[in-house]
Amino acid sequence: MSVTKAEIEAALERVLLPDGRSLIAHDLIRALTIDGDAVRFVIEAPSPEVARQMAPLRDAAEKVVAEVPGVGQASVALTAHGPAPQKPAAPSLKIGGHPKPQEGPTKPTGVKRILAIGSGKGGVGKSTVSSNLAVALARAGRKVGLLDADIYGPSQPRMMGINKRPASPDGKTIIPLHAHGVTLMSIGFMLEESKAVVWRGPMLMGALQQMLGQVEWGELDILLVDLPPGTGDVQLTLCTKSELTGAIVVSTPQDVALIDARKALDMFDTLKTPVLGLIENMSMFVCPDCGSEHKIFGQGGVAAEAEKLGVPLLGALPIDLETRLAGDGGTPIAAGDGPMADAYARIAQGLIKGGMA
Repeated sequence: MSVTKAEIEAALERVLLPDGRSLIAHDLIRALTIDGDAVRFVIEAPSPEVARQMAPLRDAAEKVVAEVPGVGQASVALTAHGPAPQKPAAPSLKIGGHPKPQEGPTKPTGVKRILAIGSGKGGVGKSTVSSNLAVALARAGRKVGLLDADIYGPSQPRMMGINKRPASPDGKTIIPLHAHGVTLMSIGFMLEESKAVVWRGPMLMGALQQMLGQVEWGELDILLVDLPPGTGDVQLTLCTKSELTGAIVVSTPQDVALIDARKALDMFDTLKTPVLGLIENMSMFVCPDCGSEHKIFGQGGVAAEAEKLGVPLLGALPIDLETRLAGDGGTPIAAGDGPMADAYARIAQGLIKGGMA
């Protein structure tokens, strides 16, 4: 007479643990097989410590199964269910802290040119220009990186439509992110969007040094650096600690913006960083209903400043609703088609033809 699995389980119901419940009730039986009159199964303890105390239960289980009619041989193994193997925790990547000493200006391995994009004051659209120019250069066939160095107000994660923490295999090397053909790094990737950065100058300098030196930028024709407004610690660190190819200054046409733009230009001159050109942003507003042009912030101021300095006026960009909507939506206007995309493409081509990108 052949024995059944139900008969074996019924016999094991009689083997009780100290709490009065059986091996079956505790769901400790594994790999129960019946081969003719031979019965084999495994008792899996919840831990190695418990397994060491269950040898008498294993013997009792083997005995009651061997007594079942039709069983000629009973074989029982006792094992322990250990915790699932844990993957090693990813090393903690920390951004900020005091900068490390370095002998002189450096440049990330594989990066041919570093181009800073600055402004004397906030609100002139410098970050919008940076993201769109990066995309336009990438569309023109250049290998482009974009470093968001505006530590207090990083906006490139939103404008480029990507916001996740970069990987770090060893807690030191930083693997950058990619969007719209551009390699990206921003302090904004390391923080919640609403989280403020409350750092003193040395921590800003240390963070910039890390994002330049520890990021695996790969082979790049050009690395654009979106600077914060003003003439402070980040600008000073970038201009003195990295091998800058040059800088572009963005300004609106009105006098109050040009006053601060001139300070940025003077800063780059003081730090021996060549200014490669100026970009006039918000140069005009074209009425979508009638097509008339309105010089809301005045006109000609940036062009006159460029002529005075003997540097190119790289482009004049109008106020444009679609540009704002595209930036807020995470797809820069330069990634598509239309007049504004063409305007950024012309600026990119000018940089390429001038050997600046």
